[in-house]
Amino acid sequence: MDGFLFAGWVVRIPAIKAQTGAGAGTLGLALLGVSAGAVAFMLITGRLCRRFGSHAVTTASAAALALSIVLPPLTHSATALGLVLLVFGAAYGSLNVAMNSAAVDLIAALRRPVMPSFHAAFSLGGMLGAGLGGLLAGGLPPLVHLSLLAAIGLLATAVAGRSLHRHPAPVVPERMPAATDRAGTTGTGQGRRPARLVVVFGLIALCTAYGEGAMADWGALHLSQDLDAGPGTAAAGYAVFALAMTVGRLSGTAMVQRFGPARSLIAGGTTATAGMLLGALAPSAWSACLGFAVAGIGLANIFPIAIARAGEAGGADGVAVASTVGYGGMLLGPPAIGFLAEAFTLPVALTTLALLAAVAAVIAYATRGAHRTGRR
Repeated sequence: MDGFLFAGWVVRIPAIKAQTGAGAGTLGLALLGVSAGAVAFMLITGRLCRRFGSHAVTTASAAALALSIVLPPLTHSATALGLVLLVFGAAYGSLNVAMNSAAVDLIAALRRPVMPSFHAAFSLGGMLGAGLGGLLAGGLPPLVHLSLLAAIGLLATAVAGRSLHRHPAPVVPERMPAATDRAGTTGTGQGRRPARLVVVFGLIALCTAYGEGAMADWGALHLSQDLDAGPGTAAAGYAVFALAMTVGRLSGTAMVQRFGPARSLIAGGTTATAGMLLGALAPSAWSACLGFAVAGIGLANIFPIAIARAGEAGGADGVAVASTVGYGGMLLGPPAIGFLAEAFTLPVALTTLALLAAVAAVIAYATRGAHRTGRR
């Protein structure tokens, strides 16, 4: 549902841009409302999960996301659009923290590292939302389309929320000391260690989210501008990247069970490094697409594994902090690539995706002793 609704909003951005009369720069500032609202509410959501439980906050956030998606087509200025996107972003960020916190508890109860499968569902939802949006964009105005998505979202929330409230989140005894330390009741080095681990896993998430954000905004432009690809081939570049990420996440649980989280992070970072180097420096569009696919497979499971490890170390607050740090990478990526492309070239700028993927692998290797084994 999360990926489905977000993709549905994204495909209607051009129509809402025309409706508000915003220029490219003004629209860019308005769109920052999504990110600003998400980051602002991610840390707050960690506290709400402790107070009301992750299942209740997940249900409320999902309903808020479904309702807020109808707000953008009601606006007629860039200022109004930016304000309603703050609300939409707040619901989006809150839902991501709450449902990841619920997933961390479920993973602990199942004793199986199934977080990549949950993130694969987000990717699948995004593909469905974008596909449906493409079909409806030509025949339905944005308000009707997004109202339809809101109804679907509320129905999904009602069905899932009923199950969530019928099954309270399992208590995970092994994480209780970390929660005590986070509350500040101890001042030992052992109490500070979970907080440090949460930041470390957040940095790993940041390194890979940087790549995801940059690929979404700059991959197609690299293919068309630097490699003379046609519109179809340029669009295929991000499509193969997204498809590779989905396939990689569907196989992520088996990989973590077989090799453990530390080795999976190291392998993912190394694979993504090789793929992005090929994608950035390849001499032809199709070889660049191959590089994007390899990078997608490498990046697929790094973010979900990092968030799951942060949740093990710090509970709902750990998920909130790591998600906030990681989301910063998605914010940083596109503008950083733009500045570097102006100073150097776009292919050189895209090599920073490979650099940060390598940094993620190095961090994972340096902290491999802190990872709980994924083998059961």
